[in-house]
Amino acid sequence: QVQLVQSGGGLVQAGGSLRLSCAASGSTFSINGMAWYRQAPGKQRELVARITRLGITSYADSVKGRFTISRDGAKNTAALQMNSLTPEDAGVYYCAAGVGDWGPYIYWGQGTQVTVSS
Repeated sequence: QVQLVQSGGGLVQAGGSLRLSCAASGSTFSINGMAWYRQAPGKQRELVARITRLGITSYADSVKGRFTISRDGAKNTAALQMNSLTPEDAGVYYCAAGVGDWGPYIYWGQGTQVTVSS
């Protein structure tokens, strides 16, 4: 089993930046892919960014050029740096991890709220 604990998030003005972190513990050797999802009120959870064990990344079109996903294999952590935030980026963000490089993600963090004021 793998446990994911998230930190970061909060309230920021439009145009600002936030950094989310995710720390994995437990059977971390089984993790290859990690990702960040978000869910806005009344909307489905959507994939924001993902990263493989080797550091290959993929982003949703809506965040390309503004968000950066990274991971530290030695520390079993992942992060999401979010710049130039807009109110459309608000929602609950979830860290996810899985055995496959590109999913499915079977381990989930507790979620963290991101609020962007206009």
